[in-house]
Amino acid sequence: MTSENQPKAGHRDTPVSTEFREFMAAGWAADDRPPAPRAEVADHAARRRAALSRRFPGERLVIPGGGLKVRSNDTDYTFRPHTAFAHLSGLGSAADPDSVLVLEPAAEGGHQAVLYFRPPAPRDTEEFYTDSRYGEFWVGYRPTVADVESELGLTARHIDSLQADLAKDEAAARLRVVRSADPQLAELVDTTRTQAGSTLTTEQQHEADEELARELSGMRIVKDEWEVGEMRKAIAATHRGFEAIIDTLPEAVRKGRGERWVEGVFGLYARHEGNGVGYESICASGDHANTIHWTRNTGEVRAGDLILIDAGIEIDSLFTADITRTLPVNGRFTDVQRRIYDAVYAAQQAGMAAVKPGNKFSDIHAAANEVIARHLHEWGLLPEGVTLEQTLDPERGGFHRRWMVHGTSHHLGMDVHDCQLLLRQDYLDGELKAGMVLTVEPGLYFKADDLLAPEEFRGIGVRIEDDVLVTEDGYENLSAAMPSTSDEVEQWIARISGPTATS
Repeated sequence: MTSENQPKAGHRDTPVSTEFREFMAAGWAADDRPPAPRAEVADHAARRRAALSRRFPGERLVIPGGGLKVRSNDTDYTFRPHTAFAHLSGLGSAADPDSVLVLEPAAEGGHQAVLYFRPPAPRDTEEFYTDSRYGEFWVGYRPTVADVESELGLTARHIDSLQADLAKDEAAARLRVVRSADPQLAELVDTTRTQAGSTLTTEQQHEADEELARELSGMRIVKDEWEVGEMRKAIAATHRGFEAIIDTLPEAVRKGRGERWVEGVFGLYARHEGNGVGYESICASGDHANTIHWTRNTGEVRAGDLILIDAGIEIDSLFTADITRTLPVNGRFTDVQRRIYDAVYAAQQAGMAAVKPGNKFSDIHAAANEVIARHLHEWGLLPEGVTLEQTLDPERGGFHRRWMVHGTSHHLGMDVHDCQLLLRQDYLDGELKAGMVLTVEPGLYFKADDLLAPEEFRGIGVRIEDDVLVTEDGYENLSAAMPSTSDEVEQWIARISGPTATS
């Protein structure tokens, strides 16, 4: 219903005789496996749904998981469910495409959670052995209705009944849908609301949908104890991935196309330790580090250069880490590299010091930004006559931002840039609260062709990023086990790669 259409090659259709159908339908052992046990996350997901139910009483809420996206011709990208669906259902990497969670208003108040999905077809149907997208012969075991109900503690139904269920009774006029998760399903909801006699204009209906999406985004901003535990797992896995990279840096230099090698090593750990990478890894050596979102990873890794690695592992629950370390490829910083690195580290520590309940989210950037601006001013890089106070003026300053154009922090969780649908007053101007998880990641970037930078700075880019939990009295650096001072980084490389590293 929701997956993108694949072109079908006529030459691959093979006539199937009645005799062959009968042969394929026979001789399969009975599936006598017990239903899946209740998942640890089921109770947590139920509490999230209850909170959403209180926010939208009497309304039918539609949260799609999304469908398959065509990568090329008749092949699909690996499926990853929409984050709101995963958060409310409890299904992570095991979610099936084309699933939809509906919170059905109950007569006695509250909502009943119903998960619509495509159960496996019986072995005596052609879908079982001819459908390369959904047939178990092609894609492997798929959960039954009993599995889903047992595992998640909610009601499960076949996806084919969704359209009729959305249109039933007077609640059909009070539908809300997460539009971005599934545009096709959003169109069906639009039609259903209109046919049910909704008095809202199309614009008002879409505004109501946006309100739902914003609420779902904001629900993730404060993590409970279980969610923080998942973040710890993702960060620990990412730590192991970084150490694997350090161990193989000499090979990255020797083999050529070293950025690809580094990306591949981390990807191996991401698939083994979790669901995969939480975002496209940035493996940026030399001047590539000065391209903020360098994900091509096509360059060489050379001894004497720095390599900036911004990467995170997404575990099976879909919580992801987001960590950056800038490493000297041969194990030792040059004096100039260390000078820039230490300035960034000082800025990061200032940003972390601003992480505490009661401060604004924007205070983190302001604190780190001031340190970056001060170093650039001391180094004489700001325009002649511009003072530190002038460049920090938000209206008429900002000259230092030439060398650090991005923000210092963002919320982190099931999305690498989590809670992004919140309004400015709830995000940038929002108050920090215990249970929030966010990044602190200042940087300095001196492009090789930047004639306003000192010649010895050109081609050097540094970013340091850690994942931080806001606590009742300050913060906990969840990734503190990963060395981050310049001395510690050198010792880290020496411990893993040996004292000589790469020469």
